[in-house]
Amino acid sequence: MSFQHEHEFEAAPGLPEKLPAGEHILWQGAPDWRQLALHAFHVRKLAIYFALMLAAQAAFLQADQQPLIAPLTLSASLALIALGLLAATAWFSARTTLYTLTNRRVVMRVGIVLTLSFNLPLRQIAGASLKPHAAGFGDIALSLQGSGRIAWAHLWPHARPWAVRQPQPSLRCIPEAQALGTLIQQTWQAANPGVQLRAPDQAPADSNPELQGAPRTAAV
Repeated sequence: MSFQHEHEFEAAPGLPEKLPAGEHILWQGAPDWRQLALHAFHVRKLAIYFALMLAAQAAFLQADQQPLIAPLTLSASLALIALGLLAATAWFSARTTLYTLTNRRVVMRVGIVLTLSFNLPLRQIAGASLKPHAAGFGDIALSLQGSGRIAWAHLWPHARPWAVRQPQPSLRCIPEAQALGTLIQQTWQAANPGVQLRAPDQAPADSNPELQGAPRTAAV
């Protein structure tokens, strides 16, 4: 799969500068916007919520013997507009995002209006965990070591949900997530030879504990 430049200043698609000698791209990918709408923007849950609210409104109106069509039409229209805006935001977010794995780092180019590039050297990645979704999609969250932290607000929606105090950059809703987990493990191990892996201190309860061998936590 090939990607085009999203911004003129990019030295290569998804990369703010040219890679140094000896470094090369192993994988590039982007979120699936439909999966992102479901799992990051929670469009399905909101649709169910709006449907329940419409049903409750209809019940109250009917109990008071008031007209149903006009108020329900207005409420349904507003709900559809809200869901449409969320779906559009998910599309733009996926359209402007590109994740890159090289033999030395993970680069995340994110942002709809303000574009940010997060450079995560493999030696600063302490671990990774996989949260699988349907049809082979999934999220891979990366835990970082050292004092440096990326603000959760800067990462969202490319962050592990609910990990606000210690934000974890995440490759969200990517296809063939299991295969990418294996590739990350192999690449990480090559960059950190001889390091013993250990279980993370805070593993997501709904995550795959093995990530098909991908590192979860390691003392580097």
